[in-house]
Amino acid sequence: MAQLVVRNLDDDVKAKLQKRARRHGRSTEEEVRDILRNAVRDDAASRAGLGSRIAARFAKIGLKEGEEIPELRGHPVQPYEFDR
Repeated sequence: MAQLVVRNLDDDVKAKLQKRARRHGRSTEEEVRDILRNAVRDDAASRAGLGSRIAARFAKIGLKEGEEIPELRGHPVQPYEFDR
């Protein structure tokens, strides 16, 4: 297994890591390992592009591929009135 030394770590960062480790019931070293594991896992996960994520979110409401969404240009914007 590899080792990593982090120099010039602020005292308050170390204290917060120790506090977080105590909350999770493990050593500071294990807490840092877990944080690093999660950071690279999230970074390595291939995320779909924004357009694909938006399309996936609204796919269930019936918009078909190639179907146009009507524009609302020229229509005045009216705020919602909650007192109705």
